[in-house]
Amino acid sequence: MSRIYPPEFRERALRLLAEVRADHPSDWAAFTHAAGKLGVNPETLRNWTRAAQVDAGHRPGLTSEAQAEITRLEKQVRELERANEILKAASVFFAKELDRPTTR
Repeated sequence: MSRIYPPEFRERALRLLAEVRADHPSDWAAFTHAAGKLGVNPETLRNWTRAAQVDAGHRPGLTSEAQAEITRLEKQVRELERANEILKAASVFFAKELDRPTTR
């Protein structure tokens, strides 16, 4: 099950992690400690840390803003492809109607 956490909660979690990081022998130990205090999965906290590093330009990768734009554009492409299929089906239908001889 996926939960969406508010940006304020993520920022608070990253601040807490920064505070406790020096007290632990490894990053994973700090993630585990901070995640336990916050009630989140340590892997979630690690992912937030990586995303924050990418957004800050300290790590290579797609920023959160770029990823959101890609997701928006992919959705738009799916909608346009669906609309195109509907228009193709409608044009075939109307072409058949035009070709049909009228009986009077």
